[in-house]
Amino acid sequence: MTPDRHGVGAGRVVVIGETLRADGFALAGATVLRADDGDAVRSAWDGLPADAVVVVLTPRADALSVGVAKPDGVLTVVMPP
Repeated sequence: MTPDRHGVGAGRVVVIGETLRADGFALAGATVLRADDGDAVRSAWDGLPADAVVVVLTPRADALSVGVAKPDGVLTVVMPP
């Protein structure tokens, strides 16, 4: 984690999903892990940066994440359809 100006650790927001739905989040500073199929979604979860604190999933990536072990301490949210 990188400390912010108040000395509090700040983590990373990661977006996992299809290129078309996920790429725009990079403009806001999120790390985008493009994942258009099940193998790519599993690979994205396996390669999740250690400083990730929030993971935003597209609905498709969420459906393809069934059975994937998710790290503790990471808030996971799903975009609306």
